[in-house]
Parts: sequence; C-alpha cells; structure tokens
Amino acid sequence: MSSSAETHPAAPHHLPIFIPGADGSDGLMWITGAILVVSVVAFGLFFLRLHTLPERMAHRTHKLQFEIVAVLGLLALFTHIHMFWVAGLLLALIDIPDIVSPMRRIAGSSERIAGLQPGGGDMDAAIKAQAALPPKTQGH
Repeated sequence: MSSSAETHPAAPHHLPIFIPGADGSDGLMWITGAILVVSVVAFGLFFLRLHTLPERMAHRTHKLQFEIVAVLGLLALFTHIHMFWVAGLLLALIDIPDIVSPMRRIAGSSERIAGLQPGGGDMDAAIKAQAALPPKTQGH
C-alpha cells in the first residue's frame, strides 16, 4: 500500500468542486467562507454608512443642529432605540432658522436708540463698570 493520497481506480477522473479530496480539503467550503466574510464586512459597512446618514446630512447645517443630530445618532446606536435615529434624520432634514442674529441686530439698534455704546447694554459689562466706580460716600 502506498501512503500517498491517490484516487481510487474506479473513481471518475474529474470530480466536482463540492466533493472533498483525499486530503479532506473542500474547495466549495473555502469559497463559501470567503463569500461569507466579504458579505458580513460589506453589510457592516452598509449599516454604518446608513446609520451616519443623518450626521452627513446635518453636516452642512448649523453647528448646534449638527451636534444634536450626532448625539441622537449615538443614542440610537448604543441603545437600539430607533426613534432616536428617526428624530435625528427629521432634524437633519429641517432647516432651523437663525434666531440669534436678528435678536442681536434688535439689541444693537435698541442700544443705539438709547444712546449706549454697541454692547453697552450687556449686563456683565454694566456690572463690571459699576464695580470699577469708586463707592459713593454719603455726605452730611
């Protein structure tokens, strides 16, 4: 008897790929394993790409809106509560108007009408200016 792995004389000369050889290796198993690994990695990349969709959409919006959407995305990722992701997606789709700039313009115009310096109506600046003045002494 020979110790080498030879095919049986009654076996056909060409065997299909799914039949293991004499050494036990199976070509179809290796192909299936490679397809499985590639598909798991591709599905993971697709999932993460889809999961970051609200952040990518909100990237061109205001910084505060982007940060809220990013936090909602992280909450959805770690808690598996899908409503956080949906809320982040809806928030990314909505263009929140800038409210602060018109309020600053109104405050600046009001200060100008009152005869104050720009930013002179700031309460912190007024408190600092009051503290810098010498204390009033009461005279008789």
